[in-house]
Amino acid sequence: MPDLSFKIEGAEVAKFTASPQIVFKLQLANADPAEQIHSVALRGQIQIEVTRRRYAAEEQEKLRDLFGEPDRWSQTLKNLLWTHVSVNVPPFQGSTVVDLPVPCTFDFNVGATKYFHGLGDGDVPLCVMFSGTVFYSQDGGIMQVAPISWHKEARFGLPVRVWRDMMDTYYPGSAWICLRRDIFERLYDYKVRQGIPTWEKALESILESEETVRS
Repeated sequence: MPDLSFKIEGAEVAKFTASPQIVFKLQLANADPAEQIHSVALRGQIQIEVTRRRYAAEEQEKLRDLFGEPDRWSQTLKNLLWTHVSVNVPPFQGSTVVDLPVPCTFDFNVGATKYFHGLGDGDVPLCVMFSGTVFYSQDGGIMQVAPISWHKEARFGLPVRVWRDMMDTYYPGSAWICLRRDIFERLYDYKVRQGIPTWEKALESILESEETVRS
């Protein structure tokens, strides 16, 4: 029965796709190099292991919305679920490398997006936990099916610059937020009543009013 191991060799921004993606270069290796793997229906859950890196003072400030005050981080710092992924691996013997597309979002209601945005540099510590089904045969025999063991995983340090490059590719010079419809309608009404031409100017007007009250 196949005994697969997994290793992420690198990551790059996916170009010319309909939605933002980062592509992981995933190596699969079978313990028995003579065994014929016909295909693998592979699934993965990507966790961000937030306790496996240090945070500068500026990063701590930006991550307060996610983890609270830094003096409570010993209690609040927990792994974050980033996303789920899947890929169909074509036939191979021994080992192979496939592209593993990872869907991304710039929605700041999502914890992983807040986390990536709060980092200045360095790597994002990831753990990908795999599951799925392997279709294989031995010595030219009939095709057999086996599950991927639940403990199979791969760790990887995703450079923060890859995330930033992806966002610059898909959202150049901008950020994206999702609003409740009633809040959007209030903002739209304010924009129209004030005769403000753009959404940026409308938000600037509100922020300037708030700063005036605070001062």
